[in-house]
Amino acid sequence: MTYTLKLYVPDGSSTTQREAAERLFRETLEASLGDAALVAPVYTAYLGIVGQHGETPDPEALTVEERTVLEHWQQAEGAALAAVFGPFRNLDEGGYGLTLHR
Repeated sequence: MTYTLKLYVPDGSSTTQREAAERLFRETLEASLGDAALVAPVYTAYLGIVGQHGETPDPEALTVEERTVLEHWQQAEGAALAAVFGPFRNLDEGGYGLTLHR
């Protein structure tokens, strides 16, 4: 399974800047998870956890495996967002979307 990343950046960013930001986001996300091949399965598992337990699940309601997946995804996502938007970014400054492909 592979994925496509779409980064939402502030208006006025050039195509070159957006592409560089997407590359940095992808590289940081993949490095944080340990390998590019892990992005899709970890993200899929994360979506399943959030779908079942809500956007901010109670860690005590999760199994050890679910908690591990949730924490790994949140750490990788946070690192990628910080790499692109800075460690003190405002949530309104930009975001991303992942599309999974089989």
